[in-house]
Amino acid sequence: MTTFVFRKSSYSGGEEECVEVATNLPGTVAIRDSKNPGGPILRCAPATWVEFQAALVQNAM
Repeated sequence: MTTFVFRKSSYSGGEEECVEVATNLPGTVAIRDSKNPGGPILRCAPATWVEFQAALVQNAM
């Protein structure tokens, strides 16, 4: 079984309304909702995660 080590963003206020990300396994980035840690986990390639983050930054400008 895959064991992801999830972390919250340093921008999180400590509340449970955040996205958690795990990057501890090669070739996979796992994403989940901190309000539902036992719920679904999205998985993507590291390059896809980098592109997603870049798009968020660009759209925030």
